[in-house]
Amino acid sequence: MKTSSNRRNPIPTVDIIIEYNGGIVLIKRKNPPEGWALPGGFVDYGESLESAAVREAKEETGLDVELLRQFHTYSDPKRDPRHHTITTVFIAKAKGRAVAGDDAKAIGIFNKDTMPEQIAFDHRDILNDYFTGRY
Repeated sequence: MKTSSNRRNPIPTVDIIIEYNGGIVLIKRKNPPEGWALPGGFVDYGESLESAAVREAKEETGLDVELLRQFHTYSDPKRDPRHHTITTVFIAKAKGRAVAGDDAKAIGIFNKDTMPEQIAFDHRDILNDYFTGRY
């Protein structure tokens, strides 16, 4: 197999569907792309997907989460306008008080019928898959 030093690879990320107080936790992003999003972010070198999901949930929502299961992986190269990312989505339940943290300027609890208009990335598709039981 031939390798190249200028090889570019997709960036691994995680997103978390946090079931909390009868809804799903979304954060309103401080940084572009704007809109509401599932809590999540980049996986650090040497970190498992599961550890990254728990860490990102805590950093962005203040919640301690218990991962229930891996939901699905989304890999469309256009899913994030900044880079080619591959996200693994987890479903979790949470304890604690939800507060906007890290790169969140607001936090909200939504359900299938109350989703905000502006949702970042491909998170509307992810949530539609979750609410319809697609995976």
